[in-house]
Amino acid sequence: MKIFNWIFSVFCILCLPIYGFHLGPVLMCLLGLAALPIDPVKNLWESLPKPKLRPLIIGILFVVFCCMIPTESAQSDDTNEVLAEQETETQLPEILETKTEEAAPPAVAVNVPDTEIAPETETIEVAQTQPSTEITLSMDSIPAYSGEPYVAVNDNVPEFRDSDLSTSSYEYYSDLDELGRCGVVYACIGTDLMPTEERGNIGSVKPTGWHTVKYDVVDGNYLYNRCHLIGYQLSGENANTKNLITGTRYLNVEGMLPFENMVADYVKETNNHVMYRVSPVFEGSDLLASGVQIEAKSVEDNGAGILFNVYCYNVQPDIEIDYTTGDSSLIAAVATDQSHASTSSNESATSNESVSTNASATAGNSTVSGNSGNSDSGSTDSSSSSSDGSSVSNDASGGSSTLMVWKSATGDKYHSINNCGRMNPNSATQITEEQAINQGLGKCSKCW
Repeated sequence: MKIFNWIFSVFCILCLPIYGFHLGPVLMCLLGLAALPIDPVKNLWESLPKPKLRPLIIGILFVVFCCMIPTESAQSDDTNEVLAEQETETQLPEILETKTEEAAPPAVAVNVPDTEIAPETETIEVAQTQPSTEITLSMDSIPAYSGEPYVAVNDNVPEFRDSDLSTSSYEYYSDLDELGRCGVVYACIGTDLMPTEERGNIGSVKPTGWHTVKYDVVDGNYLYNRCHLIGYQLSGENANTKNLITGTRYLNVEGMLPFENMVADYVKETNNHVMYRVSPVFEGSDLLASGVQIEAKSVEDNGAGILFNVYCYNVQPDIEIDYTTGDSSLIAAVATDQSHASTSSNESATSNESVSTNASATAGNSTVSGNSGNSDSGSTDSSSSSSDGSSVSNDASGGSSTLMVWKSATGDKYHSINNCGRMNPNSATQITEEQAINQGLGKCSKCW
C-alpha cells in the first residue's frame, strides 16, 4: 500500500511539468502532495474530523482533476492556433499591401489647366461640386430678336447652387454630341487660368454649320467667326473643338465679348474667382446654335462684383440664316437697296465725268450755254430708286445732282441705308448728300 501511495503521489506531482501550468495540473500536483505517505502529511490528515475518509476523498478528487487536465489534441490545437496567429501577423502586411494594389482604381484623365496641382482632397471636393451640364433654358421664354444683341434671363440672376461655388480655378468641357455639336462648358475663372501669351491659330477647327462667306454689310466682311464659348482671355484655350462654335460676327463682338471683358477685368483687378457657364442652344438637329446662354457669379463677394444671366442671339442684321445647315443670304430688301445705291453712284459718276468733259471741250468758246451738260434748252427729269428707297433726281439740263442719304444720331459718316452696321434705323435721319458734306460727314465705305 505504501508503494502504491508513492506511485500515485509521484504521478500526480509530475502532471504539472508535463501538462504545463494550468488549473488541472496544479490541482493534481497538490493532490499528489496530499497523498504522500510521510508522517507530516499523515499527521495533517489525522487532525481532520474524519481521517478515515482520506482514501475516498483522494480518489474523488483524482477523478475530478483528471477531467480538468488538457488533452494532447487540445494542446496541439492551442499550439496550432498560436502558430497560426503568428503566421497571420507575419503575412498580414504582405496581404494588405497586395489587396491595396489590386483594389486601387484605374487612373482617370482630367482636363485641367497647366497650373499647380491641388491636393487630392481639393480635387475630390471640386468633382463633387461641378455645376450641371444640362441645358434648362427654354426658347419659349426667349423673345424674338428685336435689335438688341442679348436679353436677360431669369431676371439676370444665374442659376448656380451654393455648392457649385469654388475658389479653386478649373474648367470643364462637355463632349461633342452625335452631330459634333458643343455642349455646356463651365469654369471657375481665376488669374491662374488666364493666358500669358498670344492666342494661337484656330483656323483648323471647323465647327458644325461652318461656312466661309462674306458680305459687305458685315463688320470685317466675314459672316461667321469661330466663337470661343469660354473666351481665350479667360481660359487660354486655343483650338479646342469642345469650346468653339460657329457664331456670327454680331454674336461674337456685340453679344459675348462685352461680358467676357467684364469678367476678365474683374478677376484681374480683384484676384477673385468667377463661376462661369456657357450653354450653346441648338434647336432640334440644327447645326448652328440659335444663341448662347452665359451665366456668371463672383465667388468671394457672393455676386457683388459679377452677377449676370443673359442669352446672346446668334444673328446678323441684314442677313437671313438657315440654322439647320448654316447657309445664309442677304435679305432681299437690303440686296435691292444695295443694287440701287450702286447704280445711282455709277450714274452720278458718269454724269460728273460728262459735265467735266463737255466743259473742257467748250472752254474758250464765246457762246457757252449756262447748261454745261447739254446745249439743248429743253430739260427733262428722270428718277431712280436709291438704296433706301428714296428718289434720286438727276437734272438732265446739267444742274447739280441731288442725292438723299442717311445719317445716324452719332458718328461722322453718311450712309446709303438707314441700318448700316450697328446703326440704329429708328434714330437715323434723311438729308441730302450736299447737306451731309456741309456738316463735315464722310462717305461710309461699307454701304456705298
